Amino acid sequence: LINSAFGDNPQPSASVVIPHFTQVLNLTLCLNCRNSPYLQNMISHEQETFLGFDLSTQKLKAVQLSNTLEVLAQAEVKFDSDLQGFRTFGGVNAGTQKQEFFVQPVMWVKALDMVLDRLVVQGADLSTVAALSGAAQQHGSVYWSRHGVQILGNLDPDKFLHMQIDDSAFTLTRTPIWMDGTTTKQCHEMEEAIGGRDQMVQLTGSKCYERFTGPQIRKIFQQRPDVYEHTERISLVSSFLASIFLGAVAPIDYSDGSGMNLLDIVKKTWSQECINSCAPDLEPRLGELRSSTEVLGDIAPFFVQRFNFSTNCKVVAFTGDNPSALTGMVVDRDWLVLSLGTSDTVMMTLDEPPKFEEGHVFIHPTDTKSYMGML
Repeated sequence: LINSAFGDNPQPSASVVIPHFTQVLNLTLCLNCRNSPYLQNMISHEQETFLGFDLSTQKLKAVQLSNTLEVLAQAEVKFDSDLQGFRTFGGVNAGTQKQEFFVQPVMWVKALDMVLDRLVVQGADLSTVAALSGAAQQHGSVYWSRHGVQILGNLDPDKFLHMQIDDSAFTLTRTPIWMDGTTTKQCHEMEEAIGGRDQMVQLTGSKCYERFTGPQIRKIFQQRPDVYEHTERISLVSSFLASIFLGAVAPIDYSDGSGMNLLDIVKKTWSQECINSCAPDLEPRLGELRSSTEVLGDIAPFFVQRFNFSTNCKVVAFTGDNPSALTGMVVDRDWLVLSLGTSDTVMMTLDEPPKFEEGHVFIHPTDTKSYMGML
C-alpha cells in the first residue's frame, strides 16, 4: 500500500497490512518524504526502516517496518495491566462528576519509555529508522508548563523520560480526553459567541461537541484560571507525542486540529472568531499549524544517545487516529471505511466540505485539498 503511492503497485499481504493500518499511515507519511532534501545522504534505500506509533485509549503500540512492509518488530504497552499504578479502567480515569474522564499525561510518557525498551529487547535496530510518525486518540489536550517546555529541549539520555517529563512539566496533571462530556455549557457559549451553531459548522466542520478541544480549553480557563494563566503551550495528544521525539513543542497538524472547534477548515488557519470565543491569548498557546505529512525536524539527541537512532532520523507530523484509519486503508474516493473500536466510526474522502449537523468534516490528512467526513 505504501509503495503503490509511488507507482510501484505491489500486492502486499493483507495479513501484514490490515492489523497495522493505523501505523501504515504513519509510515506512509514517513515514506512520502523519502525524496525530500531532508532525507538525502542517509542509509541506503534497501536498509531504511520506518517506525510508527499509535497512542490509543487503551494502549501505546509501535511497529517497525521495512520499506517493503515487512514487520521487523512490534511492541505495545497496555495501560490497565502494564501501568497499574495509574489505576485506569479501559485506559482512562473517571472523575467525580458525571461524564468526567481524564488521564495523567505522565502515564503516556512512561508508556513510551516502556514500548521503546520492549522494541530494543526484541532486537529492533533503531539506527536504521529513516523517519517516524504516529497517531493518537483525538480531541484530548495536554497543558505544558514553562518548565516542561524547557525540559523537552534538555533531556538527559542517562535518565528515563518519565523521570524528567514528570508532573512538573504540566500545569494540568489530569488532562481531559475524548470521553469527557462535561462541557455542555461551554459548547453553547462558544456557538452563541460566533453567531450560532450553523456558523460553527460552516467554519470548523462540526457543531460544538463536549469532547472537542475548544470547549475543554474554555472550561479550564473558566474553572481553573490559574492553570490556564501558567500554561505555556497546549498540545493535542498526537502533537504531544511528536513533541517528545522532536525535543520541542510540535505543531498541531491540520487534520487532527480539525477536531477542536477552533480551526477554519477552508482557510486552514485558526479561526479568530472561534479562538476569541474560547479563551484569551489562546493562539500563542496553540502555536502554528502544519500539514500532516510535513517533516518537523530531526529526532531529539536524547533518542540518538539512549536508543541509537540516527541523527538524520526525521520526525514527521503526528495526526489523529481517525484520519490515520482512513488514509491507512488506501481506499478509493467513493468507498466508506468502517472502524470498530472503543468508539465506532464511518469515514470517507470528500471533495468539498458539506455541512453535517451530526458528524464531522476534517481536513484530509494526506491530501490537504480534500476533506474527510466522519460519523
